[in-house]
Amino acid sequence: MAPQPPNAAHPDAASPTAASPTAMSAGPAGPGPAGPSPTSPGSEGQGAAGQEAAAPAIDTGWFRQVLGNFPTGVAVVTGLDKGGAPVGLAVGSFTSASLDPPLVAFFPDRRSSSWPRIAATGRFCVNILGYDQESVCRTFAVRGGDKFAELPWRPAPSGAPILDGAVAWIDCDLEAVHPAGDHDLVLGLVRVLDVGRSALPLVFFQGGYGRFSPLSLAAWEGDLAVQLRTADLARPQMEELAARLGAECVASAAVGDEMVLVANAVSGSSPSGELPTRVGQRIPFLPPLGTAFVAWAGELARRAWLDRAGRDCPPGTARALETTLAEVRAAGYAVGRGAGWHGELNTVLAKADPTDPADPGHDAVRRLIRALPPGYESPSAAPTPTSGDGQASLEEGRGARGGREDELRTVSAPVFGRDGTVVLVLTLIGVHGPLGATAAGGEDPVAALRAAAATVTTALGGHHPG
Repeated sequence: MAPQPPNAAHPDAASPTAASPTAMSAGPAGPGPAGPSPTSPGSEGQGAAGQEAAAPAIDTGWFRQVLGNFPTGVAVVTGLDKGGAPVGLAVGSFTSASLDPPLVAFFPDRRSSSWPRIAATGRFCVNILGYDQESVCRTFAVRGGDKFAELPWRPAPSGAPILDGAVAWIDCDLEAVHPAGDHDLVLGLVRVLDVGRSALPLVFFQGGYGRFSPLSLAAWEGDLAVQLRTADLARPQMEELAARLGAECVASAAVGDEMVLVANAVSGSSPSGELPTRVGQRIPFLPPLGTAFVAWAGELARRAWLDRAGRDCPPGTARALETTLAEVRAAGYAVGRGAGWHGELNTVLAKADPTDPADPGHDAVRRLIRALPPGYESPSAAPTPTSGDGQASLEEGRGARGGREDELRTVSAPVFGRDGTVVLVLTLIGVHGPLGATAAGGEDPVAALRAAAATVTTALGGHHPG
């Protein structure tokens, strides 16, 4: 059925409970010893000749409820009808079927009015939806109306629509259609496929939508309540630090693909014009930002963060980001430089919600972040211009700002939990001047911030992973 709540299925959609071959593969009795179980369907009612009686009736509501415990991805199958009009339907039963030849499969309801129009042309495209595309799914899970009226799309090689924002797409020729009860099993021969944007997928589970994150990102997928409790422990240190240095101290947590501001402390003399410090503010967790979270993470988590740079990043960017992570890890802290970029981000965030894909600021914030050089947060010397290997300088990446691009703006230090992972990052904002310069009262802001972060780590019972 369409990835929508139970009892709300529509003929245009394929069922994630009744139609998933993976969910059904174990059979009604599940894996077990060879031979029929006395309680398994088919073991009772057999005559002397071994003929099987009809399968027992199963309540459809119970069937949906049990199989609803199997999570499914969400996709939209698109195509053009014979008149060239775009057509689409939501499916929760898409799966890979074969590697050689490359085949995929899904199960449309036999009552669907959209699928026959696509099937008649012999070509279709599968669009894998991102976690923030629930509304797109719902658009295609209902009958009638122009489903493409407000959805940007571009044609796949087959001509079938590739939906804007899809995390991946698979363009296929129709290979075969087999009846499967009240659904059809559709096999598609893959002709072309590609990854779209870097985003977590939309998932349907037990009647609701959600998102999936791999275990490699588990350090950034925990309950935000943990980070909030940690921020409460950090608050006295933050307030004291802000007062001593005449700056602003914020605590942020990495949650999924965002960095969330969970606490702040402001000195009365803190300078203005910096990053917004509204508690609850969310900023995309994209390279090169967030190195204080990533530098001490495991290899899989680092790789997942690096992959967010996108496939279209300049050559050498991943290598340069790895170098920055090593420098942050060696120094024990990360920095942020440049007045111009901070001012631009401040302006965009003040007007936009970067978590809403429909907000123009959503893309603007991401463009600003991706325009930064990979060494932006490195505590080493400021990056110098090079020729196209991903090691662009700030002047190259953002444009000259009157010589202020190397000015230190922020310093960030990690707080470690009991398992040695980074649970919080403390950041000083308003630390102007070159790295190594002293703040108000002649104190070194880097040393003061690291000492505060270490104190909070100890209060948590945490430890530095070394």
